[in-house]
Amino acid sequence: MLKLGGVTMKPSRRQILHLTAVATVLPAASRFASAQAYPSRPVHLVVGYPPGLTPDIVGRLIAQSLSERLGQPVIVDNRPGAGSNIGTEAVVRAPADGYTLLVITFANAVNATLYQGLDFDIVRDIAPVAGTFQSPLVMAVSLSVPAKTVPEFIAYAKANPGKINYASAGHGTVNNVAGELFNMTAGVKLVHVPYRGSYVPDLLGGQVQLSFAPMPSVIEFIRAGTLRGLAVTGATRSDALPNLPTVAEFVPGYEVNVWHGIGAPKDTPAEIVNKLNNEINAVLATPKTKEQFADLGGSVIGGSPAAFGKFLADETEKWGKVIRTANIKPE
Repeated sequence: MLKLGGVTMKPSRRQILHLTAVATVLPAASRFASAQAYPSRPVHLVVGYPPGLTPDIVGRLIAQSLSERLGQPVIVDNRPGAGSNIGTEAVVRAPADGYTLLVITFANAVNATLYQGLDFDIVRDIAPVAGTFQSPLVMAVSLSVPAKTVPEFIAYAKANPGKINYASAGHGTVNNVAGELFNMTAGVKLVHVPYRGSYVPDLLGGQVQLSFAPMPSVIEFIRAGTLRGLAVTGATRSDALPNLPTVAEFVPGYEVNVWHGIGAPKDTPAEIVNKLNNEINAVLATPKTKEQFADLGGSVIGGSPAAFGKFLADETEKWGKVIRTANIKPE
């Protein structure tokens, strides 16, 4: 009812429709105004790793350029621990206002199955913003291994089941799950040897025969001829090592990339997510960023929030199957 001059009047149908339309438009206008004003203060980009590691380096490169485009500082906030779960949970619990973002990595997709009892679900509780960086691993062998190609290595491994060791940086790391995926898809039985420190000296010395290694850690040894690169693990050949084939050229369906992206708390307004996505894609499109990523042995991803969300869900499902099949447990 409407009250006019002390007289209560029943509103007309036209008045009801008008009031309903206004009530609908006002929140949308408010959200639009909020997105237009965003950001009005510094944005924090949480990295679940210590300074100096690749997620931190990539995060800082993105943050620097994003600060220039947004007109506000984007501050990298390192919160290492528990395989990046500490930093991830901090963002999950943060206000959904666009001022706390997360560097999502390959590890988040693995951790969803590797760690039992997590208080969050990376696919459900983080709003995807954009993929940023991807880099293949290198299937690198000691010179003591007679195989010079992937088919020769598979034949050698099948002739020596349980006798060939592959090194990793620990249980559930990218080297570990890449090795177990190779066991599953190539039909071999490699033995996992986890390291707490660098495994590269033992790989050079032949104490371990193989690693699926991040490119920056082995590329100079391959170029110098002190390690033998057999293949890269991405879907396409790498410009950094153009003479190496992909594993998938010999083992169909095999693909492993180290990758990063940006996410926000799940209820972050779509207008803010889209604004961040547009600005991040603009950063990724610059020759400067492409060159910086190439120096790290990688390339840009980019794309829509929906595309990154699907990618994150697919990766989580893929690595969940590998972890369950290989019965990988966290240290």
